[in-house]
Amino acid sequence: QVHLVESGGRLVHPAGSLTLSCVASGDVFAIKASDWYLHAPGNERELVANINVRSIITYADSVKGRFTISRDSMKNTVYLHMNSLKTDDTAVYLCHAQITTNQFQTSDVWGQGTQVTVSS
Repeated sequence: QVHLVESGGRLVHPAGSLTLSCVASGDVFAIKASDWYLHAPGNERELVANINVRSIITYADSVKGRFTISRDSMKNTVYLHMNSLKTDDTAVYLCHAQITTNQFQTSDVWGQGTQVTVSS
């Protein structure tokens, strides 16, 4: 089995910065692709940032220039660096990844999410 665990969410003031982490553990050989989504109350889940299987990175228009997704393959960890935070960024942030297992199968995995609250 493969698990994703997010951390780093907390209360932060507008214009502040925050870094979220997502660690893959268990039967992990490598992370093929990874995404960060946000889920605000009453809204649909939205894609924030993505690193695809060819390591091409894309961002939602709402976070371009403010958020950066990165991945540390040695640590099986994906990060979301968030700058110039706005109150509209308040949401649960979820990590999603396509994992290659040690049996060289692909596993599609979601984390439980971490709450980010931007408020003065």
